[in-house]
Amino acid sequence: MAVETLTPETTKKKPKWLRVKLPTGKKYTNLRKLVDKYDLHTICTSGSCPNMGECWSEGTATFMILGNVCTRSCGFCGVKTGRPETVDWDEPEKVARSIKLMDIKHAVVTSVDRDDLKDMGSIIWAETVKAIRRMNPNTTLETLIPDFQGVERNIDRIVEVAPEVVSHNMETVKRLTREVRIQAKYDRSLAVLEYLKKQGINRTKSGIMLGLGEKEEEVIQTLHDLRAADVDVVTIGQYLQPSKKHLPVQQFITPDQFKKYEEIGLDLGFRHVESSALVRSSYKAQKHIH
Repeated sequence: MAVETLTPETTKKKPKWLRVKLPTGKKYTNLRKLVDKYDLHTICTSGSCPNMGECWSEGTATFMILGNVCTRSCGFCGVKTGRPETVDWDEPEKVARSIKLMDIKHAVVTSVDRDDLKDMGSIIWAETVKAIRRMNPNTTLETLIPDFQGVERNIDRIVEVAPEVVSHNMETVKRLTREVRIQAKYDRSLAVLEYLKKQGINRTKSGIMLGLGEKEEEVIQTLHDLRAADVDVVTIGQYLQPSKKHLPVQQFITPDQFKKYEEIGLDLGFRHVESSALVRSSYKAQKHIH
C-alpha cells in the first residue's frame, strides 16, 4: 500500500493533499446565516466537514437525529459517549422544517446509536423520513443508519419509508473492527446491508476510513465483501484523529492509492466509488441516487 507512515516527528504534519480550502460562495454564505439564525443542527457544521462548502453549494446537507450522545464508544468517532437524553418526539418536524428553510434538494440523515431504546431509535427514524416527505416533497433522501443491532423489525421501519438511498458504514476492515468499532460486528454490518437490498431498497451504500493500520489486501477484501452483499455505492476516505483520546492515525494514504481503490471498486461493479483523502460518507451524496 502506498502510504506515508507516521513517526513521532511527523505525527502532527498532514500531507499537502489534506489541506482544506475554506468554504466560500453566495449559496454557502446564505445557508450559514440561516443555520446560525435558526440554530439548525447539521453534521456539516458540528463535524467541521471539509466538504461543507461544496455540498451546500450543490443543495446537500447532513442532519443528525436522536441527540448528540451515543451509547457506543467507537475509537474513531468524535461524538460523545454516555447516557443519551430522552427522545424528542418533535424532532422529525424540526428536521423537516430545517430542510425547508435551507431549501435542501438532497438531505442526508444520520444518528447516534441508541442501544438504550427498545426500538433502537427506529421509530423516530421512520417518523423523520415521513415528516421530511410531507414538508419537502421534492427533496430526495439518504438515511445513514446504525446497525439497530441487526434486529430486522427495526430495519424494516426504514425499508417501509423507502429512502432513495440507505447507507450503513463498515468504517474499517474486518481485523480492525473490534478495536475501531468496539460494540459493532463486521459480519452484522454486512448482513444489515444485504438484508436492506433483499427487502427492496433501490440503492445501498457503505463507507470505510483508511489510515488505521489496515493492509491493502484487507481493503480489497472489504470491497469484495460489500459487492457480495450487493452494495451499490462505496465511499473511501482518510481517517483523521478527532482528539488525543481517539485512535491515532497510522498512515496517510496517498492520492495514487485512493485512485487505485476507486478503479478496483469500479471493476468490481459498484455504481459509484468516491475515493480520496477528504471523502466523507455524504460526499457527493446527491449523485448516488442515480
